[in-house]
Amino acid sequence: MRKIVPVALGLTAVALLSGCGKRGYDRARPDEFAVARQAPLVIPPDFALVPPQPGAARVQSSTSQQQTLEALFGSNTARSAAENATLDQAGSDAADPGIRSSVGDPSTTVVDKGATTRDIVAAPQGDGQDVRVGTQ
Repeated sequence: MRKIVPVALGLTAVALLSGCGKRGYDRARPDEFAVARQAPLVIPPDFALVPPQPGAARVQSSTSQQQTLEALFGSNTARSAAENATLDQAGSDAADPGIRSSVGDPSTTVVDKGATTRDIVAAPQGDGQDVRVGTQ
């Protein structure tokens, strides 16, 4: 019994090591130790760029504030045919280019949802474990 365990372990080790051999099963795989030489970095052409002059005005046509307004409310550029077709399918109200400007207008009709909805929207974020009922 004492000799069976070492013999079984030895045979198992031999069987496992035989799986590491290259008997007919040699698939082509990349050599991870081969190092390919990379081409040296090349300085790109300067495209006639000139460095900015100290104190000179910026060359951008618009400021970041102007770009933000254009992203929110749209610019004066003409819409593409696909965009016009999408707006036509959405309905006539969607074609109004200034719709975002009229949302905060005092003449805009709003529905009063009541104080409960306002309180729910204004409630602090959390899981509600710290909420206590109080009298006011």
